[in-house]
Amino acid sequence: MNPPILERDPSDPQKEKKEGVNPVLKLVLELGPLLVFFFANARGEWLVQKFPVLGEFGGPIFVATGLFMAATAIALIASWLLTRTLPIMPMVSGVVVFIFGALTLYLQDDIFIKMKPTIVNTLFGGVLLGGLYFGRSLLGYVFDSAFKLDAEGWRKLTFRWGLFFLFLAIVNEVVWRNFSTDAWVTFKVWGIMPITLLFTFSQMPLILRHSLDDKASGEEKAGK
Repeated sequence: MNPPILERDPSDPQKEKKEGVNPVLKLVLELGPLLVFFFANARGEWLVQKFPVLGEFGGPIFVATGLFMAATAIALIASWLLTRTLPIMPMVSGVVVFIFGALTLYLQDDIFIKMKPTIVNTLFGGVLLGGLYFGRSLLGYVFDSAFKLDAEGWRKLTFRWGLFFLFLAIVNEVVWRNFSTDAWVTFKVWGIMPITLLFTFSQMPLILRHSLDDKASGEEKAGK
């Protein structure tokens, strides 16, 4: 049987065996394109001087957009080569990057790339909350390699992350509509990440309460 193109369901016993990847490498693949975007926007003029062909894109934000699209494509290709599957969340984000990035470059209007985080976060939030409505906790696709939770734990965590994604969408709209492009890029890279990390750490009590590993350990001790 041919392996699936998309990553396996979290409950699939073959997922960890077939799709395991070094966590550090996975982080690099997911954050790398964003760091490329920030660097290219900050050093756009220098990059054009070193590589004049990049001047065809336009100003720094457009150079950054073009390189962001290229880095995103490379990250997805690398994921495919390493695991022979495509991670769902990065793939969805990548599709939006390509669509809005192409519009940004073609129309020379940075509004489209600024709206990308709003669209992606709204989509993720809607998918997570919509999945709960139909009785499925889809967050397992993102965190199943890091946490093993019971059904109630996944439901609660999925609900919280769904709301958090919608919050990020609102924050992005506020920032890009009220501040400069450079301020928006800086906040996108150095503001969103700390906020996301703080939110993630704040969920640890919930994760610990519903961790299957902890429960299994407790049951094992009780049986002795």
